[in-house]
Amino acid sequence: MMSSPLADRIRPQSLDEVVGQKHILGSDKVLRRIVESGNIPNLIFYGPSGVGKTTVARIIAQAAGKKLFKLNGTTASTADIKDVVAECDTFGGMNGILLYLDEIQYLNKKQQQSLLEFIENGQVTLIASTTENPYFYVYNAILSRSTVFEFKPVDAQDIIPAVMRGFGEMEKELGCAISLEEGVAQHIAQSCGGDVRKAMNAVEMCTLAAPTNETGARVVTMEDALQVSQRSAMKYDRDGDAHYDILSALQKSVRGSDENAALHYLARLLEAGDLLSPCRRLLVMASEDVGLAYPSAVSIVKACVDSALQLGLPEARIPLAQAVILMCTAPKSNSAIVAIDAAMEDVKAGRTGDIPASLKDGHYAGAQKLGRALTYLYPHNYPNHWVAQQYLPDNLKNKVYYCFGENKTEQLAKSYRNSIRNEKGE
Repeated sequence: MMSSPLADRIRPQSLDEVVGQKHILGSDKVLRRIVESGNIPNLIFYGPSGVGKTTVARIIAQAAGKKLFKLNGTTASTADIKDVVAECDTFGGMNGILLYLDEIQYLNKKQQQSLLEFIENGQVTLIASTTENPYFYVYNAILSRSTVFEFKPVDAQDIIPAVMRGFGEMEKELGCAISLEEGVAQHIAQSCGGDVRKAMNAVEMCTLAAPTNETGARVVTMEDALQVSQRSAMKYDRDGDAHYDILSALQKSVRGSDENAALHYLARLLEAGDLLSPCRRLLVMASEDVGLAYPSAVSIVKACVDSALQLGLPEARIPLAQAVILMCTAPKSNSAIVAIDAAMEDVKAGRTGDIPASLKDGHYAGAQKLGRALTYLYPHNYPNHWVAQQYLPDNLKNKVYYCFGENKTEQLAKSYRNSIRNEKGE
């Protein structure tokens, strides 16, 4: 009776029973209308594990009236795909075939290409699911013939009813009452990280391990729930989308001067045991987002990062938090990255030109005969260590890459520079 996991035993049988995903499965949403129309196109479901991708695909397949085949990208071979395609010419495939392909990202390009002809002419309807960004991992020709729907982690409030349903199902199967200590259902729903399957696994494990009281009821304690679900909320893969999404959120929070959000994303990285990635990103942000508005941030952040790497976790969290808060509360300027990117754009486009002869190396025999550095003016020999002369190539001599930011530090630098040039009639 309980040979399969609880999540499979109580898997929803209709779209109305699916937990979450109202943004695509609500009564007026596109995917819901597509399913109800009966005209199923090629679909790709993208999202984390345990949020309903497989469940929705099965519901669609059952309602499609087509012969259903299931393959998993981790184990499927080209021969398996050819066997499915061969069914198109059989009596059973006369109404079309629906192929549910789980973890499509694990199929290589050749395997994915073998499906093209058949999904294009409609003989095979493809419903594929993936936990990785399909725009990175799915062959472009498959993508262009499919509609992508993103499944999102399920909110804890939406998972609570599913948790209670799970405990109710366990009561029926075990034939005894289940008593929950206060907060158990809420904790399981919160700690599963939006993964309904993980929540159901926690429900099953807590119930099976629960002792019975004097009335014969199984008592699930908060301590049991804590042990079963420890660290389960972490959805993190250093090579996956979550890694880059969290780093992106960290940097954008610092750039937006929101220290609370930045600390949250830093904590997610550190709780997953990733120390190197936030260290590297913080070093970049010190120059890219704080930059010349507070030049000392570079050395302070570098010192914090060095301390973190020497300390290791968990102590590393302290200097890294210091670096994050410092940059969030510091004035911001992106003038440095804007300037270098503008210069790089010219170089990449071939807009370079010959270096002025006065700037070329003159420290070798024969340099003077070539006219190297003959007219160079040594700025330190002039008042204020500045003298007017051309530094850029002729075709770029009036080019401006760097624009002073509006912050106090850069405006002071601008005033100083202008005062020097004004003294020289500039």
